[in-house]
Amino acid sequence: MDNQQHVACPRCSAVNRIPGARLQDQPNCGRCKQALFTGKPVVLNEANFDTHTQRGSLPVVVDFWAPWCGPCKMMAPHFERAAPNLEPTVRLAKLDTEANPNIASRYGIRSIPTLVLFRDGREVARQSGAMDANMLSNWIRANV
Repeated sequence: MDNQQHVACPRCSAVNRIPGARLQDQPNCGRCKQALFTGKPVVLNEANFDTHTQRGSLPVVVDFWAPWCGPCKMMAPHFERAAPNLEPTVRLAKLDTEANPNIASRYGIRSIPTLVLFRDGREVARQSGAMDANMLSNWIRANV
């Protein structure tokens, strides 16, 4: 894995070029100097969504959710638990569909929670419904 990886910073959204072999070395952002991998899902919005899903070379799994959704609330801690087990090979991210309806509409999100896996800027897999951490990790690994 010596190829260059493009990793968007979870804090400032700067795209960083990291040698693939160095992803495990806890790299920091060149702009804001913060850790590129935090073991937590990245919070996405209209300003940073495309940077994380289109410009980075890591697969990104986006949880489309809403604050009023019971199954979303049930799945949230499982999604949080899965993040440190999947980084740095997969980035987990969350998008509040109530606060960002244009993105939810762009991807045709009809039910929540819905997980969408992006790789190389394209949607490659989608799954609706709540999952526990094991099911979530298995689904992601099967589709990455």
